[in-house]
Amino acid sequence: MVHVKRWTLKKHFVGNPTNGDFELKIAELSPLKNREVLLEAFLTNRNIVLLPTEWPDTVPLSLTLGTVSMTGLTAYFGLLDICGVKGGETVMVNAAAGAVGSVLGKTAKLKGCKIVGAVGSDEKIAYLKKPGFDVVFNYKTVDHRARPETLNLKKASPDGYNCYFDNVSGEFSNTVISQMKKFGRIAIYGAISTYNISRHGGTSPLPPGPTPEIVIYQELHMEGFIVTCWQGDAHQKALKDLLKWISEGKIQYQECIIGGSENMPAAFMGMLKGNNLGKTIVKT
Repeated sequence: MVHVKRWTLKKHFVGNPTNGDFELKIAELSPLKNREVLLEAFLTNRNIVLLPTEWPDTVPLSLTLGTVSMTGLTAYFGLLDICGVKGGETVMVNAAAGAVGSVLGKTAKLKGCKIVGAVGSDEKIAYLKKPGFDVVFNYKTVDHRARPETLNLKKASPDGYNCYFDNVSGEFSNTVISQMKKFGRIAIYGAISTYNISRHGGTSPLPPGPTPEIVIYQELHMEGFIVTCWQGDAHQKALKDLLKWISEGKIQYQECIIGGSENMPAAFMGMLKGNNLGKTIVKT
């Protein structure tokens, strides 16, 4: 008799997820009988990952779950294709200590850009300054509704920003967009500040977007994207570039590894609260 553990969603989240929203179930798989066949669902990139042939022994395989995979590719294509950064430009990224933001900042430095990051704790400020972020500040200590001249955003780049990489949305993003330079580019790959706002009968409305006049008169380009749009040769080139930069020490990676499948809900909730530095991985 084979016993299989699996986490299930006991009930949908109301606000932030809690331990009571998850349930660990144990299923029993009976031995196969004569003329029976056991079938298993198989999904590429979930059950198995195809590695680049040049993968060195010194690079941990866990990076196929983050820096040399979806999160690294999100930073790569968002910065180089959507924003099209050029040397000497100023780039702003929020959630800068997360799995995507940390890779994006280091990639921007490789391209000769000034990089400004927003994080949610002083610990993350110290973490990001080591790999070369030019300016990092704690957004929780800033009143985003104050005059822009008083914000750390304005102090970090008085002339404004060429590119903005947005994973948060809401009031903070509106403030950044108001400080974009002429012909600025904005890549949107997430909106985590709005995910828990009810869209069906809730009392909290979604926050307003940026002022249309700013987008029009500054001639800004805003584009949302999903990283799976890049396939084939472009996908393979990006993986090889990321792996090369890591091997050369030009990109340093950080992983938040949590042991034990029983800790999956805790790892998930910690990631949503911003407790992680880099990619959160549960090792079973």
